[in-house]
Amino acid sequence: MTKQNESPYVSHVFVCTNDRAGKSKSCADNNSQLVKSKLKDVVNEKGWKGKVRISTSGCMGLCTNGPNVMIYPQKVWFSEVSPDDVDEIVATIERAMADN
Repeated sequence: MTKQNESPYVSHVFVCTNDRAGKSKSCADNNSQLVKSKLKDVVNEKGWKGKVRISTSGCMGLCTNGPNVMIYPQKVWFSEVSPDDVDEIVATIERAMADN
């Protein structure tokens, strides 16, 4: 039987890395894997492991606006993300950490 639990994370960050291999636009086209890697590095550097989770996501349905990054439970959605936007995403996570 399923068990419902409260999330152990202050923020859970989903980075779409969906790759359509050039058949149509996808989040992987603009280095979303690098975005995810940089976010994971920051989480480790700041000691947020166990409080902030960075996860790979499949398609979020808005590929034309990708890459997409979604933060829950804060309900924040970033589109057209590049590796240069990691600082802005981290600032959002920092605000969530401060509120907790």
